[in-house]
Amino acid sequence: MFVVINSTATRISKSHLVDLYEKVSWISPQQRLAASIVHMLYSRSDSPLRYRISRLGGRTRKDKWILQSELFHEVHRWLENEPCHSLAREAERRYQILSDFLFAAREAWGEAWDNHQYMVTCPVTIRAMIRVCAQLTAHGQHEPAEDRLHRWMELLQPWNTLIPEFEVTNFHQRFPAKGQAERIRIIQNELLRPIKGSLPKNKTLTQTP
Repeated sequence: MFVVINSTATRISKSHLVDLYEKVSWISPQQRLAASIVHMLYSRSDSPLRYRISRLGGRTRKDKWILQSELFHEVHRWLENEPCHSLAREAERRYQILSDFLFAAREAWGEAWDNHQYMVTCPVTIRAMIRVCAQLTAHGQHEPAEDRLHRWMELLQPWNTLIPEFEVTNFHQRFPAKGQAERIRIIQNELLRPIKGSLPKNKTLTQTP
């Protein structure tokens, strides 16, 4: 990879850099942790995103849902202010949290998941879902781990009512934005709307302005 980078005159893909993050010493522990989680999401047999991430060297013919660099950005955004003491242990713990959340999301979206007629497994929606996961985790909704998947399946079930809004037809008109960053925030807020009322009374989720 270093040979390819050094012999290439054009700017390299951000995804190429993510592949290196686990192997270099100058990056932050949070960046290394995020890169490790992204790799696990791509390669683990129990991952809901297995082979769905577009990355360097990926050979599967499955449709890709999101760029590796986009996924890394969201996972790192979740972790960037968190302490990181044991990379392997923390990577496994965070992977399980995110994996459970995405499995619960898949159950909630039903037929709209991995369906070309809907914008559920497109980059902006996946990124918005990860941000909701980060918010729930910040409010302690990921503990205890034993029944987390079941709890999140119940919590996210109202997303099923949002399916018509995520039809491909007129999707961008229903979620108007000046760019991708704004659209992610708008979708994030829309995903928060039906689940806020299901949280314990002492837990509140704040919509992103």
